[in-house]
Amino acid sequence: MNRLIKTIVETRAGYGLTLLRVITGLTFAAHGSQKLFGWFGGPGLTGVGQWMESIGLTPGYPLALLAGSAEFFGGLALIIGLLVRPAAAALAVNMLVAIFSVHIGNGFFMSNNGYEFALVLLTISLAVLIEGAGRLSVDRRLAN
Repeated sequence: MNRLIKTIVETRAGYGLTLLRVITGLTFAAHGSQKLFGWFGGPGLTGVGQWMESIGLTPGYPLALLAGSAEFFGGLALIIGLLVRPAAAALAVNMLVAIFSVHIGNGFFMSNNGYEFALVLLTISLAVLIEGAGRLSVDRRLAN
């Protein structure tokens, strides 16, 4: 197997990270589906794009598409454990942007729209990026 691909898919992590990865993947996929498709009461791409423009993130629609796709497809990748390192990297960048463009000025706590939740998702994404997908993953099967 190509060394680069092996580096991307190999994992040292066990069952604990697998559980964390799947639940976090479900969370990201749900949030991404709100942005992309308007599911679960979300505003959809047009609404998210308009909101992004209103806070100075332009062009809003393409950025909404990028953020929603990272969350939805990155979340699906975490759920099934396929190419989780690239997905986790995209999700970590997404959370950094969310923290510094939306939440940082509101303090820590989520009750005030602070960065608490985004920081937890960023930290989990970084852990998955470092450790890999875990025992129950497509990546682990590909690496062996």
